[in-house]
Amino acid sequence: MALAEELERSGNWLFRWRGYLPLLALAVLMLGLRHYRYLDDSPRLDDAWELACLLVAGFGLGIRACVIGFVPKDTSGRNAREQRAVSLNTTGLYSVVRHPLYLGNFFVFLGTIGFVHEWWPATACLLGFCMYYERIMFAEEQFLRARFGAEYETWAAATPAIVPNLRAWKRPDLKFSPRNVLRREYNNAFSVVLAMFLLDTASDSVAEHRLDPGHWWLYALIAGFVAWMVLRTLKRHTEWLRVEGR
Repeated sequence: MALAEELERSGNWLFRWRGYLPLLALAVLMLGLRHYRYLDDSPRLDDAWELACLLVAGFGLGIRACVIGFVPKDTSGRNAREQRAVSLNTTGLYSVVRHPLYLGNFFVFLGTIGFVHEWWPATACLLGFCMYYERIMFAEEQFLRARFGAEYETWAAATPAIVPNLRAWKRPDLKFSPRNVLRREYNNAFSVVLAMFLLDTASDSVAEHRLDPGHWWLYALIAGFVAWMVLRTLKRHTEWLRVEGR
């Protein structure tokens, strides 16, 4: 099998199972907490660091929201098993970078792995992320090249893969839809809160030598879970979050 075919094949396989990458990363990060200590032995400084990590992850979620709020149906979706696109996105964030959702994922991932502030688990997770998504992006681009031909080639030639060129910005074709964001991103948002709660509880428990779930993160987890349940119910049992053409 030619290397390009192997990369595409493995990229499609990873695309299908990409939701499990965070679980693998979380396991590695947990291993890195065995000898955890607060930054400069200061719980307050450690809390400030965790807040900074949350802001970085929130920035990544914001990028994803800016993509999903503008895209039409059957593009940039949470397709579980196969590549799918009925049209080529070339406006909004897609006018400045070819893979804005994965750029958002990078910041979400960076904020989460930064919680541990240990070099080896963070480096291992970051390298794994790059290798994982490099193949997924390759497979996606092969699919889009075959699906849209010259239209894709023209857009890809002018648009960087992952580092945005903000000067190339083009206004989105559709209006922003908050309901589309809520319908498609509530799982991601809650996953970030849950991961950070688990990492905070584990790290504080190691540092304090006792089970120590942080109160603020516990409140955030409860609020996040309630929001997750409400949005999940609205999505499954009502039409309130559905937007025509999205």
